[in-house]
Amino acid sequence: MNAPTVATPAASATTPKARRLANRTMGSYGFGAAAYGVKDAGFGTFLLLFYNQVVGVPAATVGLVIMLALIIDAFVDPTVGFFSDRTRSKWGRRHPWMYGAALPIMLGWILLWNPPQASEPMILGWLFVVAVLVRSAVSAYEVPSQAMAAELSGDYDERTRIMAYRYLFGWAGGLLMLISAYIYFLAPAPGYPNGLLNPEGYKRFAIAGAIFMGVAIMVSAGGTHREIPNLPQPPIERQSLGDAFRELKETVNNRAFVILMLAGICAYTGQGIVYALSNYLYSFVWGFKGITFVYFSVSLFVGVMISFVAAPRIGARTSKPKAAALAAVVGVTLGTLPYWLRLAGVFPALGDPLMIPLLFALLTLATASGVTAYILGASMLADVVEDSEAKTGRRSEGIFFAGGFFVQKCTSGIGIFVCGLILAVAGFPAKAVPGKVPEATIDRLTLIYIVTYTAFVLAAAFFYTRFPFGRVEHEARLAKLAGATVAAEPRI
Repeated sequence: MNAPTVATPAASATTPKARRLANRTMGSYGFGAAAYGVKDAGFGTFLLLFYNQVVGVPAATVGLVIMLALIIDAFVDPTVGFFSDRTRSKWGRRHPWMYGAALPIMLGWILLWNPPQASEPMILGWLFVVAVLVRSAVSAYEVPSQAMAAELSGDYDERTRIMAYRYLFGWAGGLLMLISAYIYFLAPAPGYPNGLLNPEGYKRFAIAGAIFMGVAIMVSAGGTHREIPNLPQPPIERQSLGDAFRELKETVNNRAFVILMLAGICAYTGQGIVYALSNYLYSFVWGFKGITFVYFSVSLFVGVMISFVAAPRIGARTSKPKAAALAAVVGVTLGTLPYWLRLAGVFPALGDPLMIPLLFALLTLATASGVTAYILGASMLADVVEDSEAKTGRRSEGIFFAGGFFVQKCTSGIGIFVCGLILAVAGFPAKAVPGKVPEATIDRLTLIYIVTYTAFVLAAAFFYTRFPFGRVEHEARLAKLAGATVAAEPRI
């Protein structure tokens, strides 16, 4: 006799069909993440440097202001997620938000890099207000867009593939802006041998980034517009404000969601430290100049490409939680190894022909491992939607991905704040010149960085291992929600 078979879950009004998406849909959906990649690269890599080294505001103060703006995000993100879940229009739940966010993001981005010539308190006030504006506008796009990942397909493995596309385009957008900055916008110019200190370059960088983000958002929203009829449209009941808050509390109390949020806060704070310190480390520790930054950015994208191929395959063959934890540990080990070896005096010195290739190789593999962990974590977040639906009777993609997006903002919130503290504790001078900072200061900065970064990532790995369910539980839950039946066929 044949073994029992399980019917493939069908789509319902609330549960998405387990299906494989067309490449054009996947590509247009993923391309929208390039907008966040541009924003993340700007916030994470250049914003602290710009306001500290160019504008002249103390690093610790800049970091504090950016972290304080994160407090506003804690209210904005779930609000966007909640109302996105409850939006009803001829364009569905998500697309009105996506289309409407493009212009505010573009305007806010330009203002961020053009602070007024004023007193330090006025500049800090400007930074706070505009940072809140930019990140709120990005939330209005990114939260609904990310929520679609759980709606486009209910398939356990396809969701990992969807997230791989998002991370591929997100990193591609960010790295493209980095490369453009290093070879054009912030390249050495008359009067600015270190182009990273050229204020006019940041103005051009801002305009280009604004245009890029606007195009990415509109292409993604337009390219996924045809999928609106296929997305879940759960019924919404009228409720009081108190009922809405009780519903929100019940939703976010989901154990799997809380674990992923804790893992994400640690992981993305660690990433934020790397981003914010990158120009300091590569300029002052490794002596990068000009075209070297470009080659390095390309090597990082090679790492992202490796994760784009590897993450879906790893997720399909093993446990997502364990794989995410292992990838995070491997990533931080490889990423900090050059610094440990340098402090021990056994890494090739500056000028040694082996230094750059070895450094690039280790950091490329570290990037591949780290991004693999992020992709698997995001895929697990999509799986939490059905876990919550089974317990509460509601689909709350917007709320869950609002939490996930808030966690990602820790990259430019807590991460930059911690980075500012690291620079302050290390005694790193403002408007420093590569080659003229005392070696003791460089070593102190390096040691504090690798210890802090490692601690955050190891904490993330621990939380990943505590995620409470996997493939078997998800597929059984999806079948139950979709009304699938189990049919036992007679054995032959």
